[in-house]
Amino acid sequence: MSAAERLGRPLPPDPAAFRSVDTWVFDLDNTLYPPHADLWPKVDHRITVYLSSLFGIDGLSARALQMHYYRTYGTTLNGLMAEHPESTDTAQFLDFVHDIDRSTLTVDDGLAEAIARLPGRRLVFTNGSRGHAEKTMLALGIAHLFDGVFDIVAGGFAPKPDPRIYDRFLSTHAVDPARAVMFEDIARNLQVPRLLGMTTVLVVPGAGTTDHREACDQSLSAPDYVDHVTDDLSGFLRRLVA
Repeated sequence: MSAAERLGRPLPPDPAAFRSVDTWVFDLDNTLYPPHADLWPKVDHRITVYLSSLFGIDGLSARALQMHYYRTYGTTLNGLMAEHPESTDTAQFLDFVHDIDRSTLTVDDGLAEAIARLPGRRLVFTNGSRGHAEKTMLALGIAHLFDGVFDIVAGGFAPKPDPRIYDRFLSTHAVDPARAVMFEDIARNLQVPRLLGMTTVLVVPGAGTTDHREACDQSLSAPDYVDHVTDDLSGFLRRLVA
């Protein structure tokens, strides 16, 4: 049984449920590329290295601190800004942790074709940086298909699922939530969008693949605020525009 089937949302989707959508919103990491890709472990490791260097501590201590910040503040950067504002250089942090090798990603022609056929605007909404999003989308061959990127800086460093960042996103891009759908790999990040009126799609790992995400980010069940679940994003999108 696939993860999508286990989480209890039927496949394929009903295209009729998406006919009014004019804005397609995608998370970046582990969504536009699959969770079994090796990009997120690279970013994760760079965060640990940054903390180790910043505080002069060993790797295990840095990793523990990283997890404390992530679970308490939503992102490691948010934790640094809250507890060490005087020594936090946000631009330096974002540049360092996203300075990774993306050569293991390959152009995804199927995903590009499916996104290209979506009617309306396509936006990326990420807790990462704009630079990371743009470089990653270029590696996937889909950068030219998107109308904008809303990153952690645009959100004032408030990360998903903080309600403030969704309000700022909707306002910045003039998005009508009733006519928008959001694709995301972390279920809790879909709760606020659903409350605002957006259609929600949880993107999960494919059957038999490795999931590099933290246990707290993995889904054992699909909450009521998740409308659809898929382990094949390009296939899901192709069904909507077939």
